[in-house]
Amino acid sequence: MAGFEALRGQGAAITLLEAALARDRLAPAYLFAGPPGVGRARVAAIFSSQLLCQHQPPEHHPRITQKVAARNHPDFFWVEPTYQHQGKRFTPQEAEAAGLKRKTPPQIRIEQIREITEFLARPPLEAVRSVIVLESAQTMAEGAANALLKTLEEPGRATLILIAPSPEALLPTLVSRCQRIPFYRLSQGDLITVLTPLQPEIIQETTLLNLAQGSPGAALEAWGQRETIPAPLLALSQDPPKTPKQALLQAKALASDLEPEAQLWLLNYWQQEDWQQRRDRFRLQGFEQARRALLGYGQPRLVWECLLLSLLAKG
Repeated sequence: MAGFEALRGQGAAITLLEAALARDRLAPAYLFAGPPGVGRARVAAIFSSQLLCQHQPPEHHPRITQKVAARNHPDFFWVEPTYQHQGKRFTPQEAEAAGLKRKTPPQIRIEQIREITEFLARPPLEAVRSVIVLESAQTMAEGAANALLKTLEEPGRATLILIAPSPEALLPTLVSRCQRIPFYRLSQGDLITVLTPLQPEIIQETTLLNLAQGSPGAALEAWGQRETIPAPLLALSQDPPKTPKQALLQAKALASDLEPEAQLWLLNYWQQEDWQQRRDRFRLQGFEQARRALLGYGQPRLVWECLLLSLLAKG
């Protein structure tokens, strides 16, 4: 049966989960709390496989693990945030494949919580318990969270796993019904060890490693995001505008050529490179003000104009 052997940097979480399995003292719900990209979802999949393999013949374990990986085990239900479009729900991957414009972040909707209730209304078919994973549980609106609370109070023959960045991101009433499993950012050594076989070029990219902040997933995402940024716009971090006219033209290009998420990413990337080169706290304040404005749905072109002109003035 697949285990936790290959995971790095999450010894505390693994110790708690292995002890629960060894003693067969399982909580009805767990909160996997920690930053994204450090292995929370991977641990949730492994732990789910092990729960579903309990009291099953060893020869069945590989098949169960494969079904969990494909998310088609009859007693396993994985829930992730969705977008709503024309009365249909789309996962982030489905929305991207369909070319949908995404103006608001995805969320776990009350309809999805009702589907969990329906899923748990029947007894497990193959395993001794059902397992439900809620990815990005912090995206639940209050109505969905309250609906989930009723399930957590009486889960029946089921184990629920909530994945969130911190306990504070969820309603206290939800957190109180979960056993917390802590996840942490990886050390630089562990981060490089994990990334080397996956994308060895990243370990030479100081800016990307700094942006990752100990998260292999964030490092890989940053690598992929950088590849989508047009070269002239990416080069602004090394070759910023020299005149007000250039600044205004570049601001127009940034606002029109990049999606909002890409604009935020480029701003973070540029800020990281600028800080490494100059260590100028006044320029840093300019980047922070621009980030707050973009996150606050400020007019992007105006935000970039203000930032580029301010950087031009500071030299």
